[in-house]
Amino acid sequence: MQKSSRLLLATLAVLGTSAAFAQSSVTIYGRVNTTVEHQKAGGESATVMANNASRFGFMGTEDLGGGLKAGFVLESGFNSDTGVSDGRGFFARQSEVNLSGNFGQVRLGRWTAPSYFATADYISMHNHDTGSSADALYAYVMNDVATNSNGISYKTPTFSGFNAELGTGLYEKNAKYGNKNVYDLAANYEAGPLALGLGATKFDKSNQFAIRGLYKIGSQFLVGAYVQRSKNWGFDQVSAAEDAGTRTAYRLSGAYLLGASEFHLNVGRAGKMKNIADSSALQYTLAYNYNLSKRTKVYAYYTKVDNKDGASYMTGIAGDDFSSFAVGVRHNF
Repeated sequence: MQKSSRLLLATLAVLGTSAAFAQSSVTIYGRVNTTVEHQKAGGESATVMANNASRFGFMGTEDLGGGLKAGFVLESGFNSDTGVSDGRGFFARQSEVNLSGNFGQVRLGRWTAPSYFATADYISMHNHDTGSSADALYAYVMNDVATNSNGISYKTPTFSGFNAELGTGLYEKNAKYGNKNVYDLAANYEAGPLALGLGATKFDKSNQFAIRGLYKIGSQFLVGAYVQRSKNWGFDQVSAAEDAGTRTAYRLSGAYLLGASEFHLNVGRAGKMKNIADSSALQYTLAYNYNLSKRTKVYAYYTKVDNKDGASYMTGIAGDDFSSFAVGVRHNF
């Protein structure tokens, strides 16, 4: 009798678990993206194997009824060339729980700034703004350690192609980062072949504002651009110097799609920082992608950053240029 009771309880537990899973879904996803490159920084050159923001993650939703859903995203980065963690913490790429419904979506946790996805990332079409050909000139004001975390955001429903997301990152009395919350705004609009975006961020004395446009010409041509105005105070990748001052950056991006082939060209320029002499820079990338399937592509690119005497983009050394010729494979799962 005791054995039968235990068997009945175990069966009910399994049935209960199955019923719970029937109301929810969990997806495992990721990307492995690796290149072999010949890089040159200043007067030094090397042939390297490089990771291009490889990652894996878990995404889930539960239908709570009445149009209300609960969800989560947990995403971790790793170095595809060595197999080890990217060193930022296990779920440092993204860690959030959310509630969504007819009212929109509320998120809590850690994520990359929506303003970045609405502007710079949107037109980085050839390799998803990763690796040595990533956009070196965009000012990402949300410092990775201090302000991507402790996030609260609200995203509107999409009305006639328009949606917006407004969020803040709580400083949690952290004097090291100025005892200041970060504020981030992103807006997107799509209508036929035209897609527009806006992004703005404020963190202590640093801020940025950018607008973006992308236009599809038929089924083969894509043309995009963004313009950004930023003020740096030591919290973005543009310069570690405090009070570097304001500057304007822009990027033009184009793609021609022909069957499985993609031809990409983009050019970016950062103007002089107000308080750093001769600090302008130019970056350009020429790339070719070949899609072996919907999930796998091989690609090659050449990218170069030309720094003026006071600029140190990609190299960290004022006046030193950077270039790379790379071939790679990207697989999404």
